[in-house]
Amino acid sequence: MKIPQFHIDKIINTALREDLTYIDTATDLLIPESQVTTGFFLAKDSGILAGIDVACRVFELIDTIESGENITVKKYFKDGDKIKNGDKLAEVTAKTGTLLKAERTALNLLCHMSGIASRTRLFADSVSGTNARIADTRKTLPGLRVLQKYAVTCGGGFNHRFNLSDSAMLKNNHIDACGGIAAAVKVLRAKISHTANIEVEVRDLKELQEAMAVGIKLIMLDNMSVTEMKKAVKLARKHPDLFPDIILEASGNVTLENVREIAETGVDIISVGGLTHSVQAFDVAFRVGC
Repeated sequence: MKIPQFHIDKIINTALREDLTYIDTATDLLIPESQVTTGFFLAKDSGILAGIDVACRVFELIDTIESGENITVKKYFKDGDKIKNGDKLAEVTAKTGTLLKAERTALNLLCHMSGIASRTRLFADSVSGTNARIADTRKTLPGLRVLQKYAVTCGGGFNHRFNLSDSAMLKNNHIDACGGIAAAVKVLRAKISHTANIEVEVRDLKELQEAMAVGIKLIMLDNMSVTEMKKAVKLARKHPDLFPDIILEASGNVTLENVREIAETGVDIISVGGLTHSVQAFDVAFRVGC
C-alpha cells in the first residue's frame, strides 16, 4: 500500500501547526541556530513497525520550513518489520532545533501507527491457518484514517472501505428505514453505479436468507454469537450452485480471546474496530545528542 505523499504531508503539517504556532519558547531561546546534532528512534517494546517514513518526514518538513537545508536520515528498519526492545529504528542528523521541534509530532505518529500494526499482527496470527482475514473498519480518528488503515496493512490485516463512497453498506438503520432488505436493495440497485459493491448487514438467519434471496454476495453477520455464525455459514454454503461466491463478514464484539473461535466458524472476513479506535500506543523514544 502506497500513500500519496501529499496526503501524508497534509496530516503532518496539520499536526505541526497545532504544536508550533509562532516560536518554540524553549528551543528558539536556548539552542544556537547553527548547532547540528544526530538523534535516533529507539524501540522500547517489541512488535511491528509502522510509520517510520512518516516520522522521518516530519523532520524534513520542519527543516524545510526553518532553513531549506537538507537533513540526513538513516533507516535501519522498514514498515512491517518485526522490532524488539532496544532496536535503533532510524537516525536523523539535522539542526538541533529541527530535531527538538519535530520529535513529539514524529513520535505521536510513529507510536500510534506501530501500535496499530502490532495489535493487528496479534489478531492476524490468532487466525492463522483458517480462511479468515482480519480487516479494519471506519472507526478511525478524524484526519488520521489513511495512516491508520495503512498501519493495519503493515500488521498483516486488510482494509475495509475507506469511506462512504467506496461501496454501499446497508446497515440496520438503512434497512429499517426502507422497510426491509428486499425493498432497500431494489431501490439501491436501480440507482447505484455498476462499479460499486453492495454489502448487507444481517442480524439473524431470517435476514441472512432475505439477503441471499435478492442475490447479495457480501453479507455482514452483525453481533451474532459463535453458535449463530456457525448456522449462518452452514446456511450460506448449503447450495453453492444457487448462491456462489458469498462472502461472510463477522463483526461486533471481536476480541483476541474469541477471534480464533470466530474464524473457525468458516467466515471469510473478521472486522475489528478496536484495531484503530482504541489501540495502545507502541513505546518508542527519541534520543538527541547521545
